[in-house]
Formats: sequence, C-alpha cells, structure tokens
Amino acid sequence: MPSVGVVVPAYRPNVEQLSAYVHALDERLAPTEIRIELDAADPETRRALGDLPVSVGAVSHRRGKGAAITAGFEHLETDILAFVDADGATPVESVADVLAPLVEGTSTVAIGSRRHPDATVLSHQTRARRRMGDAFAWVAGRLLDVDIYDFQCGAKAITAEAWAAVRTHIYEPGFAWDVEFVAVSEALGYDLVEVPVTWCDQPNSTVDPIDAAVEMGRALVVARHRALRLQDHRFHGAFPATTPALVDREPR
Repeated sequence: MPSVGVVVPAYRPNVEQLSAYVHALDERLAPTEIRIELDAADPETRRALGDLPVSVGAVSHRRGKGAAITAGFEHLETDILAFVDADGATPVESVADVLAPLVEGTSTVAIGSRRHPDATVLSHQTRARRRMGDAFAWVAGRLLDVDIYDFQCGAKAITAEAWAAVRTHIYEPGFAWDVEFVAVSEALGYDLVEVPVTWCDQPNSTVDPIDAAVEMGRALVVARHRALRLQDHRFHGAFPATTPALVDREPR
C-alpha cells in the first residue's frame, strides 16, 4: 500500500471548521502525514493547530495557495501527494475517491471535479460566480487542450514520481497554480483521471472574484505557452522561462 501525504493550504482559516476537517481526514484516510501550510499565521491560530494530528509550515506573510501547496509537497516524503482546500468543500469520502486511482496504480494524476456530470453539488455558488466558473472551464479546455470539466476544484493528487518531473515547471504562486499543474502534467504525458466529487460551496471564501478572474485569465495564456514549450513547440520553445520555478525561489 503506497503512503499518502495530504497538504492543506490555509490563509486565515476558520480554525473550528479546519480542525473538524483534519480529524475527518485523519480518521477516514489514515494518511502518513497531514501538512497544514499556513499563510499570515498569527500566534492564536498556530496554538490551536498545535493540538491537531498534523505538521504545520507557517509563515507571517501571504505566499498564495500555489506556493503553499508547493512548499507542502516539497516537505512530504510519501508515495502520493495530495492537497485539499481548508474549507472542507470536498468531503472526506470524495477525497478518498480522488486518491483511489493512485493508490490502485491506475493513474499518476487525479483531478477532483465538481463540474463532472456525475458530481454531486450540495450547495451552489452565487449565479454570477457559477457563470464565471463555467466560462473559465470552457475557455480553459480549449486553450489548454485538456479534456476535463473542472480545472480548479480543491482536491488533486499526484504520485511522488510524477511530481519530481512536474515540480520544476510550476511558476504560479496563487490560485492559478491548479491550471498550470493540470497543463504541465498533461504536457509531460502523465495519465490524468478526472474524478467526480461531492462538493459544497463555502460562503466564507477568501477569493476575490474580480481579482481571481484577472489572474486566471492571464494564467490561461501563460499556462498554454508553458505547456506548448514543454511539447517542443517551435515558436513557444524559442521563449525560455524568465523567472525561476516555485521550487527554485528563495523563501521569503
């Protein structure tokens, strides 16, 4: 049985909600390690998390979701690396479903999906955010040539072997990390499986929809360029990266 590590990126989390989610993850999945990567950590939150069955990587500033996940993956020494959002929008049983193809050895990358036809959505986003998400997924699928329904669901997993190759091609520190992760994994030829999940929208999200829309629009263009560069595209290959990958940056 392969070992499993789970990273939970958190920025000003609801500690009670996060604690309940962590205990559920621990009881249902029994992972080798649960790692909370905490941004803008305050002493009270750090003390509260100290009582949980987790390790904690805490910084005083906001790195961004992608940088936090990357830091957590770099810390783990397990056969499978997964991440879930701190708000618990993806229930533990669905996280188990996302991990299953990797545990069984039938895939190397698993993408949780709340937009899959077989997904169960218990609580919806506002109509405006839902339409923005639908439009983004439609554009992303065509720009990146990746046949999945949902690029941004907060539950994904990858084998350690695949991460060793993907990690040096990830640059996005924020919410665009998910898009780049999918695009790079596909471009490098890894077997992606999309797993329908049960999902419940959490109203206290720290995501600003306008800022996120601008970031994600830019990220789509950049991710497409980077994916084509990895596939030795003649034009895109002529423009090398001008910034270091997340794993090569000096921690702040």
